[in-house]
Amino acid sequence: MSTNRNRSIILLSLGHSCVDVYQGAVAALVPFFVSERAYTYAAASGIVLAASLLSSVVQPLFGVVTDRWPMPWLLPAGALTGGAGVALCGVGGSYALTLAAVAVSGIGVAAYHPEAARAARAAAGGSNTAMGWFSLGGNIGFAVAPPLVAAVVAVGGLSASPLLVVPALAGAALCAAAVRSSGSRAAVARAAAVSGIDDWTSFVRLSGAIVCRSIVFVGLSAFISLYVRQRTGGGEVAGTAALFVLYGGGALGTVAGGRLADRYGRLAVVRRSYTLTVLAVVGVILVPGPAVYLFVALTSAGLYVPFALHITLGQDFLPRRLGTASGVTLGLAVSVGGVAAPGLGALADATSLRTALVPLIVLPALGRLLLCGLREPDPAVEPAPLQRPPRRRPRATSA
Repeated sequence: MSTNRNRSIILLSLGHSCVDVYQGAVAALVPFFVSERAYTYAAASGIVLAASLLSSVVQPLFGVVTDRWPMPWLLPAGALTGGAGVALCGVGGSYALTLAAVAVSGIGVAAYHPEAARAARAAAGGSNTAMGWFSLGGNIGFAVAPPLVAAVVAVGGLSASPLLVVPALAGAALCAAAVRSSGSRAAVARAAAVSGIDDWTSFVRLSGAIVCRSIVFVGLSAFISLYVRQRTGGGEVAGTAALFVLYGGGALGTVAGGRLADRYGRLAVVRRSYTLTVLAVVGVILVPGPAVYLFVALTSAGLYVPFALHITLGQDFLPRRLGTASGVTLGLAVSVGGVAAPGLGALADATSLRTALVPLIVLPALGRLLLCGLREPDPAVEPAPLQRPPRRRPRATSA
């Protein structure tokens, strides 16, 4: 990989980290909304839904649009919008305004991801490991969110949330630098101009598996902090630590996923990850005491190892629609898990939090079934640049 491409991947990864702080921040704020504003489980999970729903619906639309008109400026603009929404969610006590603020954040995140995934693919040059580094940036953002939110709220309660805009400012600057480094519109356009045949059947099955993974991830993101407090008898520190393990394990899992895929193949690694997730979630729900942290870490590995591989598989199943593939695999299929969060919250209010988490065992098993029979797609390849025909020398004319 060239020095310019290395620099682009590094900048895109750092920018991705800053943006995905705001995906992790919404879930990290849930326990504080419950304790400071006395929200029910259902009301708190409604905030997760507000952040996820618009993002899950709008993100594929951004992907479709950017397939036709590359918009690299969406990277810094999305970072700023995502940060502004979360920064405002703790201002005032209105539930409606809180929902509106996190919805705005979700739109910003949705605008960012399809174009960022396209730019990362161009910089990665088809390497699963390089795409793993790009995804690692986002996972680090998720992992940093819980301690960052806890530190900010400890300073001045939820009203201190405007301080959370700082990562967005840094992310916007990094994204702008990444766009300049990658050649802006030209590099993005080249990544879109690939040859191949779109395999919609395989893409839909892959997306269904990602939806199953998403519901497990969002459900645990929303409630693992509260659940671990109950299981261990610890306070806010115990809950924040569990959420940090869930997100932080993804840092190792994502990089490992790229390296394992380069050695064993993407689909083989993805299938085994879903099997691991089933067993790990069983441990989270059934094993008492501090040992729950081990199973949270295993669940994190099972959920995150296939994360970057989902993106590249989706792009290779739809080689002519990279923006659409990125918008669905990185957006719709991931964010749609938030739609299930209120249902889990309502079940927890009616029964117990432990009972509400039991359905999360079945979903990765269903995802594993959807992956059966899929074949490894050929990587999408950029066409060779057009070459100008050699100029003909003018014939010499006789005097």
